[in-house]
Amino acid sequence: MKHAKAEEWREAWANAVNKVLESNGRAERIDHRSYERQGVDTVPTVHLGVAASQMEKKGIRTNRGDINRQAEITNNQMRQLRARIRKSKDWLYNVPIQDAPSTLDMMSRIADGKDLDRRWQKIRSLKIQAETLVFIQQYNITDMAQLVQTCETINEKYKNLAENIQKAERRLDTLATHITMYETRRDNRDVYNNYAKEKDPKKREAYYAKHEKEINAYKGAKEYLDAVMNGRTDPPPIKEWRKEQAKLTADKYAACERYYALQDDVRSMERLIKGADNIMQQDARDAPTRRHDIELS
Repeated sequence: MKHAKAEEWREAWANAVNKVLESNGRAERIDHRSYERQGVDTVPTVHLGVAASQMEKKGIRTNRGDINRQAEITNNQMRQLRARIRKSKDWLYNVPIQDAPSTLDMMSRIADGKDLDRRWQKIRSLKIQAETLVFIQQYNITDMAQLVQTCETINEKYKNLAENIQKAERRLDTLATHITMYETRRDNRDVYNNYAKEKDPKKREAYYAKHEKEINAYKGAKEYLDAVMNGRTDPPPIKEWRKEQAKLTADKYAACERYYALQDDVRSMERLIKGADNIMQQDARDAPTRRHDIELS
């Protein structure tokens, strides 16, 4: 019931803000729903709160601020990789497969460049060729059609990994809030109990004035946890939350490692595409000369 009411309040607030934006000729709009419900391919940031916001403004790093900074880094990396995969797909789907260069031809053009007589450049060229050859063998690429299929495979891998990382980030944020609220309630319980059992109105008022922050923190944390528990027996499953948090963190880091490996695959795919593009551009430049030789003969 509380969740339903909160949803109504958030929606009403979002509608009111959007009306103000519209009346002022602004294009921006806000959405009260989570990124997951909106289907947005983005790792969400977390609400800093008053205390963390003030600390961040003073240049003091906070845990929630670090979460937001890491989310922004992750989002930037995901946007960049998504754009690179889309660019590769666009190029590949505009290439006539029947006239496309072979994989060997593409490989031969990967190392093209000036001043390859320098030792370090030769070493780097061999390293790039070796990495690309491993990529070709891994995906069993023998022609352009299979390179197109590889691009689709990489795109699916990207979407699955991005989804897994985003789900882990969202759940970790929820668990972090659960645990923080549990610790807040625990740390302020004694102060609240002393306040609650005081019968003298004046002493009670004086005690509240002195410990207002702790009392309200306890109340807010308790209300939050009551909603999370939804009628289940107290105490909250803090051990299970921490265990899940540790497992999700490990899973997220493992997914990130696979994500970085996928970045290497995208880089190798881009090298093959660049090699093919070089060949096709050279063929286009040579075509008029070949036609001229044929006419002369």
